[in-house]
Amino acid sequence: MPTGIIINTVSILLGGIFGGLLGNRLTDTFKMNLTMIFGVCSMGMGIYAIAPMKYMPPVIFALVIGTGIGLWIHLGDRINQSAALMQRPIARLFPTEHLDLSQEEFIQTLVTIIVLFCASGTGIYGSLDSGMTGDHSILISKSILDFFTAVIFACNLGYVVSVIAIPQFLIFYGLFLMAKFIFPLTTPEMILDFKACGGFLMLATGFRMIHLKMFPTADMIPAMILVMPFSWIWVNWILPFV
Repeated sequence: MPTGIIINTVSILLGGIFGGLLGNRLTDTFKMNLTMIFGVCSMGMGIYAIAPMKYMPPVIFALVIGTGIGLWIHLGDRINQSAALMQRPIARLFPTEHLDLSQEEFIQTLVTIIVLFCASGTGIYGSLDSGMTGDHSILISKSILDFFTAVIFACNLGYVVSVIAIPQFLIFYGLFLMAKFIFPLTTPEMILDFKACGGFLMLATGFRMIHLKMFPTADMIPAMILVMPFSWIWVNWILPFV
């Protein structure tokens, strides 16, 4: 059962509703400082996932090659474009005249949070990890961050934020089902390296959230696909000769 995904979806739904009720009652300073705490939490989750890493070379290799592929095919730009298409029907459901944002600012911010909730490295890693191992801890921890993030964004955008829970659930549940077919092909060492690779993405996400360094986290996503095959190749083809 996709317990972690359900909890994550509900957290965004409730956060969007709660933030819509709060409106602009939260100060910009409060929202900025709380977002920095979100970033620190994301980095802590990343370090926790990296620590049990079994083989460092294939993880590093996957990150470098995977990010290179993501940059080459402009994956980050494609995700932004998909989010822009997704926001159009959502934006039509909710009027924006009562908000202190221009239409352009509203759309740009909405696209940003669609990418954040639906295409984050943490969410993709957490959904696959949940499906493969039954461990929902990453998604549950992410749900806490997402709830307060949704509250803060909904203070500016309104109840539209809660609707993003629908495409987020569909994307993450699809990854969860896909993981069921992947898990029988894996080994414990491959799982540990997979978690470590996801940890690096969470660490990069944390740096982005505190605006210290804007890592191309969306372009890093292909590394999650490569890391387990690279881990298997390392164990079976390279280690015997080292």
